[in-house]
Amino acid sequence: MDYCDGGDLHTRIQAQHGALFNEELILDWFVQITLALKHVHDRKVLHRDIKSQNVFLTRDGCAKLGDFGISKVLNTTCELARTQIGTPYYLSPEICQQKPYNNKSDVWSLGCVLYELTALRHAFDANNMNDLIMRIVRGSFNPIPPKFSADLRNLIASMLKREPRERPSVNTILRKPFIYRRIPKHLAEDV
Repeated sequence: MDYCDGGDLHTRIQAQHGALFNEELILDWFVQITLALKHVHDRKVLHRDIKSQNVFLTRDGCAKLGDFGISKVLNTTCELARTQIGTPYYLSPEICQQKPYNNKSDVWSLGCVLYELTALRHAFDANNMNDLIMRIVRGSFNPIPPKFSADLRNLIASMLKREPRERPSVNTILRKPFIYRRIPKHLAEDV
């Protein structure tokens, strides 16, 4: 348990009042969240509720993934879970369609958080639950603002692929050069 005196990411996004974050800060937070998710997935645990409200910030800007209240331990890395849980804006298409899902569903939710950091709004939004589910299942979202790099744009697009097999794993994400070079800033050398 860590005390996160900087609040949560959702509150921080709201406080921007439309002023976009710089890409460096977004990537620093993203790397920290992704490393936390790697730790979880390496232990065969699905978080199942990744959202900006469950990313907590310290006063010095560190991001911590929290709220494991509905996480699930899998027997194997190939096992699929079947319960429908999570926060609607961040639900993956497979959960919306009541299909089995795995850690690629967490990758989708992480992609939704990354999109939210760049656009300051949800990737998928609607006035009612049925319309929201339809938008998620279709997988179409507005492009992020043009000020962001092609690397970031492509990463978001890959994480929000409708088909889970087409989404990168957390390990694949962390091996991307523009992500990988940031890891030493957030992990001790021996780790």
